[in-house]
Amino acid sequence: MNPTSQKRPEGLPQDLPLGHRPEGPTLLTARWVVGHRDGSHRLLRDGEVVIEGGKILFVGHGFPGTVARRIDFGEALISPGFIDLDALSDLDTTILGIDHHPGWAKGRVWPRSYVEAGPYEMYSAEELAFQKRFAFGQLLQNGITTAAPIASLFYREWGETVAEFDAAADAAGDLGMRVYLSPAYRSGGMVLESPDKIVPVFDEERGFQGLRDAIAYIERQNGRHGDLVRGMLAPDRVETCTLDLLKRTDAAARDLDCRFRLHMAQGTMEVDTVRALHGSTAPVWLAKAGLLSERMIAPHATNATDEDLALYTDNGVSIVHCPLVSGRSGGALNSFSKCRARGINIAMGTDTAPPDMLMNLLVGLITCRMSDGAPDRVRCADLFDAATLGGAKALGRDDIGHLSAGARADIAVFRLDDTAMAPSVDPITTLVTGGSGKVTQAVFVDGRVSMWNRAVAGIDMQAARARAQAQYDGLIAKYPERSWGHPAVSEIFPPSYPIEVEDHG
Repeated sequence: MNPTSQKRPEGLPQDLPLGHRPEGPTLLTARWVVGHRDGSHRLLRDGEVVIEGGKILFVGHGFPGTVARRIDFGEALISPGFIDLDALSDLDTTILGIDHHPGWAKGRVWPRSYVEAGPYEMYSAEELAFQKRFAFGQLLQNGITTAAPIASLFYREWGETVAEFDAAADAAGDLGMRVYLSPAYRSGGMVLESPDKIVPVFDEERGFQGLRDAIAYIERQNGRHGDLVRGMLAPDRVETCTLDLLKRTDAAARDLDCRFRLHMAQGTMEVDTVRALHGSTAPVWLAKAGLLSERMIAPHATNATDEDLALYTDNGVSIVHCPLVSGRSGGALNSFSKCRARGINIAMGTDTAPPDMLMNLLVGLITCRMSDGAPDRVRCADLFDAATLGGAKALGRDDIGHLSAGARADIAVFRLDDTAMAPSVDPITTLVTGGSGKVTQAVFVDGRVSMWNRAVAGIDMQAARARAQAQYDGLIAKYPERSWGHPAVSEIFPPSYPIEVEDHG
């Protein structure tokens, strides 16, 4: 969709088309602005932010220069956009496991019968491209301006494809989203031999080919769309990667000067599998091979031992904290405050539907205090820092995650005039404890208006929502093929309550 063909969202200035940068210096004002000084955020009452092109010119009070336009957001908070380093980029299959257990019986692990029949792509190339575009639109609606996408490989033939990530890069350019991309790859997968036996099955050459494809992708796409697109290597999960694949990944990350993300220390099946294969936890195994460094971004860490966390600290590994998806499975980082006290950099991720960063910040606050058994070791501001400054540090960037002169103009505006936001003492505390992504009023990425009052440049989100549901229904219909014993969908995913329909007989 051409952004200029969309209906103008209510409140958007007439001279500022959705999907475009404003011409000339533009002054943004609101009741509160999150500024930045001396390495930390500052709250500015009735503050001002001036942007031009893709940069921030000024943050403070009383801008002395002339501007082309002024936009007053009123009772709102002008904030750095959120950085999501485990950003949902498909139609989330983890929600199917919220009430349906055990995972091995619900299509969460390939049964041997499915492997022998030949795994296949359960979505078409067009559907894979669409779900990335729709997911990016959802992220923007939640105030997320930078994303490193994550998707499930359970419904894939093996890894992700170059074609879908070419489409993802184009979607980022069309919608106006800062992204870190390359197709995920792996050396193996978990196979269900029987209800009490899940084993890893490896095809190492397939993993090497996936890495080669990812390297070529980054070399071709890095810097596209005005540098909105950059590369990040994405080996899938530590238990499905061989040591040689991870060594080659680390070497490629050095050559490409990029980060690589590896899920580990995140679940019982992974911990048990890695111990059986390598005789230790994953962080210990990789530390012995010299593979832990500041280039590594490691989501979750919910099953990390004290030894694992000490290794993260010593080697500069960043954790991506995804409290909502972890909490739904009964897990939690133990704990946010303890990891922070160790000096570990913590970034944030959504990793599930809804991709609501504010909801994740609240769940993160609650689970930390439950893990600590105390309310005074973590503050709302600490979680907010992780979603902004922590993400920027994990990516090795000092020009995003904060609002200050010279930084990129990646901005989210959150409404504070909702009745749920009163009474209020502090805007950050109010936003974290009472907000949701639905209060996101506007999003600028590199100075461009990417979202305004739920309207996203380059996509009709209401029409896309209907298409996404139809596509998801088609995926669910295929679950019997890849579930143990091949039961009917109604047995795999029974409804919460019996469903009654009108009897026309």
